[in-house]
Amino acid sequence: MTIEKYLYPYITQEEEYEKGDTIIKEGSKGDWVYIILEGLVKIKKMTLKGQITIAPLTEGEIFGEATLWQAGQGATRNVSIVAETKTRVGLLDTALLLKEYESISPRLKSLISSLIQRLTITTQKAVRLATE
Repeated sequence: MTIEKYLYPYITQEEEYEKGDTIIKEGSKGDWVYIILEGLVKIKKMTLKGQITIAPLTEGEIFGEATLWQAGQGATRNVSIVAETKTRVGLLDTALLLKEYESISPRLKSLISSLIQRLTITTQKAVRLATE
C-alpha cells in the first residue's frame, strides 16, 4: 500500500522503532494516530492463552485511529502494535483530524463510526477464533 499524498500534510513528526519495539501498548492511554512510512508492524492482543498476532500492517497503513474516533482523546488502547522490522512512522495531527471531522455531515460521521465499529467487532471475532 502506498502513502497517499494528501496524508502528508497531517504528519506532525516522525518516529523510528527497532524490531521488537512496542509502539502502542495494549491498555495504555493515548490519542495518537500513526501512519507507517517504512517497515512492518504487527497488531497483537493479549488473551487468556497469551499474546496473539492479529494482523500485519505495512507502508501506508494507519493504526491508532479507533481510540480517537470511538472514545475520544486519551482513551485506552485495545491492542499492542509491535515493530516487526526497523520501522518509521508518522504521527498524524489529531487536532486537525478532529477539527476536520467536526466539519463533515452527520451522515458521514455515522458511516465512519459504523466502519470503525465493524473493524473492532471483526478484530474481536478474530481473537476469539484464534484462541478457541
